[in-house]
Amino acid sequence: MYDYDLLVVGSANADLVISVERRPGAGETVLGSDLAVHPGGKGANQAVAAARLGARTALLARVGDDAHGRLLLDSQRAAGVDTVGVLVGGAPTGVALITVDPSGDNSIVVSPGANGRLTPADVRAAGCLFQGSKVVSAQLEIPLETVVEAVRNLAPESRFVLNPSPPRPLPREVLAACDPLIVNEHEAKVILGDNAVGDSPEGWARILLAKGPRSVVVTLGGQGALVASSAGVSRVPAVKVDAVDTTGAGDSFTAALAYRLGAGESLAEAAAYAARVGAATVTKEGAQASFPTAAEVPAP
Repeated sequence: MYDYDLLVVGSANADLVISVERRPGAGETVLGSDLAVHPGGKGANQAVAAARLGARTALLARVGDDAHGRLLLDSQRAAGVDTVGVLVGGAPTGVALITVDPSGDNSIVVSPGANGRLTPADVRAAGCLFQGSKVVSAQLEIPLETVVEAVRNLAPESRFVLNPSPPRPLPREVLAACDPLIVNEHEAKVILGDNAVGDSPEGWARILLAKGPRSVVVTLGGQGALVASSAGVSRVPAVKVDAVDTTGAGDSFTAALAYRLGAGESLAEAAAYAARVGAATVTKEGAQASFPTAAEVPAP
């Protein structure tokens, strides 16, 4: 019996958000809206998104002993996330500087802060969380060696889900554990490197699979998603909505998919549900504030 449906190992940031008419070019200054401060970070976002959907969720992360850290802890607890694995201190809380244009597209610069101090030793010390979790998810806003250590501490029957963002080349040990590896177009091309051929997501997925993951999901924004495994490659249709702010959409997609895989759904079924969760997310502003409850997820 697992204590948690999902353990998220990852980042926790304060999102500092400004809306702009257009994003500035090099050397250019533009005026924006009033500054809004939201709890964010890919790890913290995934944990809140999963908990909102009803998953028993825990977060392993590090925040600073500061106001932003307290904001993040409060938001996790309010969503029902178990914060026993959230460590405090060592550096200021991570911060993401986000600009959002009228179409809802965003640009993000991240200062890792305490996220960069989440170490392999912290993972080893949280062994009971790993042993008690059905699915473990991670991203790359924390040190890569910490993600490697998370893979090494998985329970025998646990499933590992990785969104390699921000993208970088991955060691074979991590790739081999991914079930699935979840990438968007940009992340796929970075990981493929010299192997990136053509503009076909199906082609990217097949080459990514050959690198070792047990399964791959390629998210395609308004074009839906694509799932690939040894059973084949198939498309997951998009859900048409009017996007207000895409911040956090990828995180809610990953969280929903990880949760539903742990509940026994197939990769295609879980991805279809995740697409509906992501669609609901982009209809509201902010990251965590926009994540839907299970009742708010659009019907198939």
